[in-house]
Amino acid sequence: MNVSDHHSYLTFSLNGSRYGVTTNAVQEIFFLPTLTAIDEAPRDIVGLLNLRGEILPVMDLNLRFFQRSQDYQITDSIIVIEWQTIKVGLIVNQVHEVQEIPLEAIAPQIAYGRQNDTPYHHYITGVAKNLGELVMLLDPEQLIAYTDSAENLLAALNDSGIPATQTPVQKDRRFCPHATPSEMAIFQERADNLMKLSEGEDFTGLMPIAVIGLNDEYFGLDLNVVREFTDIREITPIPCCPSRIIGNMNLRGEIVTLIDIRETLNLPMIRAIDGSKVMVVHIDELVAGIAIQEVCDVMYLHPSKIAPVPAAIHSANDEYLRGTAPYREKMMSLLDLPKILTQGELEVNEEP
Repeated sequence: MNVSDHHSYLTFSLNGSRYGVTTNAVQEIFFLPTLTAIDEAPRDIVGLLNLRGEILPVMDLNLRFFQRSQDYQITDSIIVIEWQTIKVGLIVNQVHEVQEIPLEAIAPQIAYGRQNDTPYHHYITGVAKNLGELVMLLDPEQLIAYTDSAENLLAALNDSGIPATQTPVQKDRRFCPHATPSEMAIFQERADNLMKLSEGEDFTGLMPIAVIGLNDEYFGLDLNVVREFTDIREITPIPCCPSRIIGNMNLRGEIVTLIDIRETLNLPMIRAIDGSKVMVVHIDELVAGIAIQEVCDVMYLHPSKIAPVPAAIHSANDEYLRGTAPYREKMMSLLDLPKILTQGELEVNEEP
């Protein structure tokens, strides 16, 4: 099949749905920083960002789609798209891979069975059906430039369940008003870094890293294996298990085993659960919850910044470390989490 019979799309997730945007429109990707709100901006433009001296408007896709805005998380990202020299950042939950999608796998029009087939929105150019799940393909031009007529706006509001006398604007224009002080510090640090990043910096090969805190030390791990961060809820103990198996937790109907990896890393065990977090990971067929002290950051790390484990701290747990890298005023250890979970004697043996 000819290359022209394929289109290349960057795929991403938002509220559990999968979307794609043509790679020709994508300029860059970075984790969500602090945004400056502008009162007179369109309702879906939730803030501005100083990106290396260029003012970038940032769009909340939920508001663009006439849905309610969600609380932002430190794991959210911004995809910068461009159309006719106009750049806009899109807030998304998670960025996935680039997909080459054949044209015959794209359904360009969807019949809804209505007398009037004109859709209330103009942002979706088609639906890809060959990727294991449906992917809605977005039109960058329409996302940036399209303005709803009063008729279409009223119809969309009615379909969304929002009273026609209200518009889905944010009542609180402050950026992320429910974030904790530590999360706000992370957002602000990212904004400061984006403001001063060099245009010529090489982003090739960057690794997405989640930075967590354990016993007041920093540890980094591959963000691709992290499914979500959440608070520790009610724990059900599992009989006849080692101390590193804390118990089971009901996560929206899914039973997740909660594990403490500190013993494997030769760190003192601390049994205080209140106020702790859970990092839910998905590695191959294994889903588990890792008890952590805090979520410190998500970041991109260049492989050149990774150093070998210093000889002075060599111990029996070296095999679970991929190296070290500078983070803030300390050094963080990079964990090989798949090896910890599969070879670190953390499996639960349910046989008597």
